[in-house]
Amino acid sequence: MISILKILFNVLITINYVPDAFGIGLIIPIPKNDSNCKVLTSDDFRGITISPIISKVFEYCLLLIMNEYFETSDLQFGFKKDLGCTHAIYTVRSTVDYFTLNNSTVNLCAIDICAAFDKTNNHALLLKQIITRYF
Repeated sequence: MISILKILFNVLITINYVPDAFGIGLIIPIPKNDSNCKVLTSDDFRGITISPIISKVFEYCLLLIMNEYFETSDLQFGFKKDLGCTHAIYTVRSTVDYFTLNNSTVNLCAIDICAAFDKTNNHALLLKQIITRYF
């Protein structure tokens, strides 16, 4: 199996092609809690995606080979090993403290967009894009 996958992955890399099916996953809704006493809505579920195993193995192999070429900013905290919200909060707090101690004004803006697109009127958004493009 390993030799077949090695040949397949080498061919994909050589011809610069990844099958569309490698990006397709099956989304399974998982209930967030065990409460059966109320009417369920979409907010009561968390989706997990099941991806084809061959695409996951291909991705893992690529990451092993290409990892030294991937670089992200030190100010990016999401989806990084051993980093999270506390590190981001510390960085913001340190920045605010630095500027306020040096008698500067600091302005912050925070946006919670976790459900922003669930409440967006998609028809109005499309109409706005059409009007903006043609007029």
